[in-house]
Amino acid sequence: MINFKIRRGLAGSAVFVPGAAAIVLAIAIVLAPEASFNASLEGLKLWWTIVFPALLPFLILSEMLNAFGFVHGVGVLLEPLMRRLFRLPGAGGWTLVMGITAGFPGGAGAVRQLHKQGILTDKEAGSMASIVHYASPVTLLIVIGTAFLHSPAAGYALLAIHWLSGLAAGSIAVRLGAAQPAAPIPAPAAETAQARIPGNSLNAKKASLPGRIHQAVLDARSRDGRGFGKVLGESVSAAVQNLMIVGGYMIMFAVVVSIISTLLPQLPPRFTAGLLEIHLGARAMVPEAVNSSFILGSRLGPALLSAALAWSGICAQLQALTLLRPAQVRFLPFAAVRLLHAALAFALTAVLWQPLMNTRAAVLPVFTGLASASQQGSPSLLRLWSFIPQMLGLQGLLLLLFLVLSAAVRLFSRHRRPSG
Repeated sequence: MINFKIRRGLAGSAVFVPGAAAIVLAIAIVLAPEASFNASLEGLKLWWTIVFPALLPFLILSEMLNAFGFVHGVGVLLEPLMRRLFRLPGAGGWTLVMGITAGFPGGAGAVRQLHKQGILTDKEAGSMASIVHYASPVTLLIVIGTAFLHSPAAGYALLAIHWLSGLAAGSIAVRLGAAQPAAPIPAPAAETAQARIPGNSLNAKKASLPGRIHQAVLDARSRDGRGFGKVLGESVSAAVQNLMIVGGYMIMFAVVVSIISTLLPQLPPRFTAGLLEIHLGARAMVPEAVNSSFILGSRLGPALLSAALAWSGICAQLQALTLLRPAQVRFLPFAAVRLLHAALAFALTAVLWQPLMNTRAAVLPVFTGLASASQQGSPSLLRLWSFIPQMLGLQGLLLLLFLVLSAAVRLFSRHRRPSG
């Protein structure tokens, strides 16, 4: 009863938090207008040159694949893997691939689509959102690995550890119940939610696997009902709208970081930026003129950077939660999974960094323009756009890998099933 009253009081007071924060921010901007203006331009530049080109194609693609039933058909194939690892519907498998390859908040946008269609409950949407929250490979490989660290091999090492620790954190969080605790769903409501999943009806379950895939695609298409032109237009519109939300958050937090650094100069800039906005935090942690001892010797610096990337910053977390507001995803459970991801990333980097960097000579950069990017500092918009086809190829490879793993889980489950 006491916990309920506390929770209700917090929910009531939370209504006033955005307004109070806006007032405090406005006062701070008035007190330091020049620093705030420069910081806002810096946030705008980061959004336009890094986040916008890295996210836009993936957001449009996700919207269209969802509308045409591809996500639901693939979800039938990914059901065994997703149920075994994360106890979530198979359609979430595409969402996981989307989050890994597009970066935040692309995964959250894909989760919102499934929740809107009734495939994910509120609790499942919260758990899924915690699992699919990753930094973009473009950011890790090109911006941090090449432009900041001047070492493509370091970018690959950070990316591998980021993915591995994220998958481990998601699996652990789901089993511990840290990802969005909620009351049990009543049986009738649970049955209704399961019935909404394309290809999950009673007749579809009795059909063969190809038949279930076909039925899932048909169910999704009949539910959507839009033509290609309308899907394309609305997909572009939705993607741009989501990116505007992301840009607003990035500009606001760039100003917040600048104001805090001005008012509290005793705080290390890397701590403030890493806590609030990951792009600014990464640049503060790893200056462009980094020496070779960071790459070859010390493990603490890379471990802290890896942990900051896993934490992702409050800015990125709020971006994801804003997109998932209809699912009522709460901040504290979401942030708890991010802390777990950060702890695992720190530990894995401390253990694996030296072995991974010792094999750097064998690492062949996938990107052909990495050397020029490192020499010219921050990558430009056109340079990042040129890497999008390779990112789409990576997305396809990850999806294929998940399909193979899911098929292996399906065969293993059938083999263990007692005959007769």
